[in-house]
Amino acid sequence: MKERGRGPDFIEALARGLSVIKAFDASAPVMSMSELAESTGLARPTVRRILLTLEELGYIRSRGQGFSLTPRVVELGMAYVQSMGLWEIARSHMEGLVAKTGESSSIAQLDGSDIMYLSRVAVPKIVALRVVIGTRFPAAATSLGKVLLAHLPPADVKTLLAEPSRAGVVPRRTPPLPDLLAELKQIRAQGWAITDQDLAPGIRSVAAPLRDANGTVIAALNVNAHAAETSLDVLRDRHLPHLLATAEAISADFAVRGAVPEADIA
Repeated sequence: MKERGRGPDFIEALARGLSVIKAFDASAPVMSMSELAESTGLARPTVRRILLTLEELGYIRSRGQGFSLTPRVVELGMAYVQSMGLWEIARSHMEGLVAKTGESSSIAQLDGSDIMYLSRVAVPKIVALRVVIGTRFPAAATSLGKVLLAHLPPADVKTLLAEPSRAGVVPRRTPPLPDLLAELKQIRAQGWAITDQDLAPGIRSVAAPLRDANGTVIAALNVNAHAAETSLDVLRDRHLPHLLATAEAISADFAVRGAVPEADIA
């Protein structure tokens, strides 16, 4: 869908270029010019100019009669992650958490009604849904999403969840909004969230918030496990204490980094 700006400084050409990049996904890794025009709502000549520009910049490659993204597109997302410094700080802590639990761990943030994965340390296990950097899931069905939603005002939660998900995944269970708001209140009070196969069969997860120097929740960290291997009791009683300690350590390091001014070297 073609994106329209509201402000006088909105650059429509940039928005059109981004809409072409975002048209590609796992179900459509290669698209023709006609398919891109239909998906974005842009005219074919406009799509052609955008594709040629992106190809020259290295973000798109021609594949026969179609086009596909190149790995260079990852740089656009990683620029955001690296600008935060969170991944650099979190990685060693996450590796320690995975070593202690034997389970995968991820960091995510909210993006509309979805969560988006920003970093992950995985163990080789069969899971129902594949997770990589940039994967999206409906927030209300995940422990990561519930932790993040729990630290927003209820009005903001309602606004976010009114947005359609772009994850392409239908959750196994979606709680009614009043039940969800009550659950979020409890999650905020206890400081963590746990889900039992709400997103998909076999997926259990527990998550805790990550904070900046001001105590503001900026992301969430989880431990996820397969229901056939890990009970809720193990997830809560054995893995949760390690998760909370790791989240606190990452938050502390991130706060220290934010408090140290960078040297201006002439």
